[in-house]
Parts: sequence; C-alpha cells; structure tokens
Amino acid sequence: MATSDKKPVVVVDAKDDTPADINIPDNYVQHTLKTQKALPPFQWSNWRSELSWLSVTILGVTPVIGLIGAYFTKLRWETLLFSIFYYFFTGLGITAGYHRLWAHRSYNASLPLQYLLAFAGAGAVEGSIKWWSRGHRAHHRYTDTDLDPYNAHKGFFYSHIGWMLVKPRRRPGVADVSDLSKNPVVRWQHKYYLQLILLAGFIVPTIIPWLLWGDARGGYVYAGVLRLCFVHHSTFCVNSLAHWLGETPFDDKHTPKDHFATALVTIGEGYHNFHHQFPMDYRNAIKWYQYDPTKWFIWACQQIGLASHLKVFPENEVRKGQLTMELKKLKETQERLAWPTNSDDLPVISWDSFQEQAAKRPLILISGFIHDVSNFIDEHPGGPHLLIKMIGKDATTAFFGGVYDHSNAAHNLLAMKRVGVLHGGMPQGVDDKVVPPSQRLKIARYTELSSPYNSSTAYSDGEGILG
Repeated sequence: MATSDKKPVVVVDAKDDTPADINIPDNYVQHTLKTQKALPPFQWSNWRSELSWLSVTILGVTPVIGLIGAYFTKLRWETLLFSIFYYFFTGLGITAGYHRLWAHRSYNASLPLQYLLAFAGAGAVEGSIKWWSRGHRAHHRYTDTDLDPYNAHKGFFYSHIGWMLVKPRRRPGVADVSDLSKNPVVRWQHKYYLQLILLAGFIVPTIIPWLLWGDARGGYVYAGVLRLCFVHHSTFCVNSLAHWLGETPFDDKHTPKDHFATALVTIGEGYHNFHHQFPMDYRNAIKWYQYDPTKWFIWACQQIGLASHLKVFPENEVRKGQLTMELKKLKETQERLAWPTNSDDLPVISWDSFQEQAAKRPLILISGFIHDVSNFIDEHPGGPHLLIKMIGKDATTAFFGGVYDHSNAAHNLLAMKRVGVLHGGMPQGVDDKVVPPSQRLKIARYTELSSPYNSSTAYSDGEGILG
C-alpha cells in the first residue's frame, strides 16, 4: 500500500478544549520574540491612541469619585468596619479564588465555595476569572521576559499599573486555560461578568449598610468605591512591590521577593519568592508566624468541608531551595575573603635552602609548609622569643600542643604566611594539620570540582567539600 509523506490536517473546532500550547515549538520564546513584531514604544505625541481608555477610566475615575464622595460623606464606625470586611471578602476572591484556586489549582473547592469566590472576585473588578488567570499563567511561564504581561524589568510603575493603562506592545506569551473553559462556575462568571461587577462591586456594599444601619451613601462611597481602590492597588502590589522589595531565600534567578510589608498589603501574597518557586503550593507563607490570611482562609475552608486536596510542596525540596541560596551567600562571602596561596603555586624548597634563607629572614617550618613570620614576631601573644627560637626549625609539634595547642584562628592566620613547601616534607592530605580549619568545609561550584586549577588541599580535605 502506498503511503503519503504529508501529515494529516487536523481541523479544530472553535469549541474544542484543545490546550492552547499543545503545538508550540520547543524554542517558543525565542521564536516568538524574533518573529512577532512588537508595537513601537509608547510616545506622548500620540497618547490618545496609545492609552487603554477602559482601564484608564476605571483606574482613574474610581479614586476621584471616592475622594470627592468621602469629602462630603461622614464615615460611620459601622461602615468603616463593614468596608474593612468587604475589602477582605473581595480581596480573598482574588487571592484565594482567582490566584490560588483557578490560576494555580493549588486546592479543590466545593461548588458553593467556587460560586462565593467567583462572586467576590467580580467585586474586585479585575476582569473575569478566565481572563485574569490566562494573564497570570503567562506571567509565571515567562517571568521577567517580554512575553510577561507585567514584566518587572520595565519598571515599578509599569508592573504596578502601567501595563493596564497603555495598550500592550506585544501579546503575552501563550498560556493554556482550557481547564477553566470546562469549569461551569468560570463560564457562569465570564458570561454574567458585567452584571456581577455591578452587583458585587457596588450594589451589595451599598444595600447592606442601608438595610442594617441606614447608611447607603456611606456604603457606596467607602465599602464600594474606596474599598475598590484599595483592593485594586493591593492586588497590583503583587506584580510590582513583590518583585522589588525583599529577599530571595529560595531562588534569585528572577525578580520575585519575600517581604512582610508586601504580605501585609496583599492579604498574604507577599512571600512571592517562595510562590514563584512552588506556585502550586496553596501557601505563600510557610512559617506559622508569617502573615498569610489567604492560607488561613483556605485551611479553614478545608476544616469545614468546603475545600480539599490542599497541595503542599515536599518539605525536603523546599529546604533544598533554601539551602542552595544559603550556600550561595556563603560562597559569595567566601570569595570576598583572602585565602592562603594555593600550595601548587608555592615554590618547593629543599632543607638546605630553607636553612640558608632562614638565616636572612624569620622562616619557620610547620606541617611541611615554610612560613614567613617577620610581621608577626612582635605581635605573637606568647612573646617574640617563642617564635625567634624556632626560626629555621620545624615547629609543628610545638604549634599543635607541644607548647600550646593553637586555636583555629591562629591556624588560619598561620596559613596566610606560607611562602614555600619543604621538599620531602609532610605529605599533604595525610594529616589534618595541613588544612586550615577555615578551608575544611569549603563551598565549591560543581565546575570547580573538576578544574585542574583547584587547590590540592581541596581534594585532600578529609571533612569533605560542599558543592
């Protein structure tokens, strides 16, 4: 039977749930950046056509309305407390719902909890679940690249809000959300999103204060409009502040950082370095004392049967990430310090030559190494006479307990004074006296372990090398 070399053409229906990234090339990022032409940089000369007017209107008009309304509206304590509650309610719709449930699938939620979070998330007015999750998955997949929709390398303002105010210069990288397309709650929210915005964002926070304590106007201004401004910028800080302020205890390859202040203003999303390393973990904060109310909310929902299958990355792997960064910092500290001359670089000196040179300058033999102690004789704690009498002699026994069992600090300092190796002296690697204590646990990169230029003491170290 004759066969054709042509591949069959697969027709994909528009309603098909085929993953969007199933056929992308292996070099997708490089290929896209090379072949997909980006729009020219934003210019003020044509700002009217460059701005995204819907975002500008929502993000610009809302705080103006809120501030004017607050000026003419007295804030009652009941409304203040309700506004704080509603801030957390709609904020959790984003952090526990949009982010950890739908974008990262870090746990399973019952239908009642899904509808509640979808409703709360709509009240934050940040787009539908499907739209938001698609952008966020692209952010994780292409972090800090031009395919990242809120690339932190473009500046704090851009990653915080600028990326929404200006039309994107290029499309975000492909990210699959076919799983969300199958979710009935996601489809429901997407279909009725505009109605849900009005209901959850403004009608509910207006009606509840009106019905309970007769403050509809205060509810609209404080629990509706101003609360929305706080939720917006709280969430935006995850894209900006969390990539700018803090430490990188798990990985420093990309910009995400951990900081308590960011967690405080983002309802627990501030331990962002951990999150980018372990995105499917339902936690952002792994310590009990770290601020992460979103984690506590999800855990509480599990306790009452509304959530299940909370994903936690293996502790062993988390510790590996921490240890890697700890070792990296130690390696950086190690490289900033001065170390003894590599024994391979020291001249090999015969006993006769050692005797001859010791007659001209104070040289002492210890553990097979010849040391010049000319700048230490007057500083020797035991007195200069103890060094002077050992010039031209082997002081190994005296140094290691015969006269005084010197400290690690003394051993380290002594190694800095090495000027030669005695021919036929103490074989290196046989006695731990050869290696200064500061070098017995030395941080080495894997490339250094096979380098022909390594110190021979590194290989003879009986206590091992950390790589």
